[in-house]
Amino acid sequence: MNRDLENCKALLEQEGLTCVIKQGESYYQFTERGIRPFMSLLENETDLTGTSCADKVVGKAAALLMQKAGVATLYAGIISEPATKVLTDAGIEYEYGTLVPRIQNRKGDGLCPMESAVMDISDADEAYAVLREKLKTAK
Repeated sequence: MNRDLENCKALLEQEGLTCVIKQGESYYQFTERGIRPFMSLLENETDLTGTSCADKVVGKAAALLMQKAGVATLYAGIISEPATKVLTDAGIEYEYGTLVPRIQNRKGDGLCPMESAVMDISDADEAYAVLREKLKTAK
């Protein structure tokens, strides 16, 4: 694990954050759950090319957004199998704590709605557009 990624992972775990991104000498730190941190950064056209990221939970939706944003390395506490395929295909180096078949919804009684929304999508730009619409109607 590279030094930037180690630092992101340490912050994630020590500070109880959901997502940490290191860009240059600066850190983006989030407590919002789900894909909202990446959606916010993408909506603000934040250039994350070559960054390191540590995220608590990474499903396919988050992986596609990370690909679109230009993340280079990732640590995921929990990661789904579809997310690993996206990351591998995109050439994003990653490490993880726990691999799961799919990301469950918060109630634990079904598939995460964001992961479900992009299950048949492989293009990061298309996924971003679908997820933007999905978040508009999410509670």
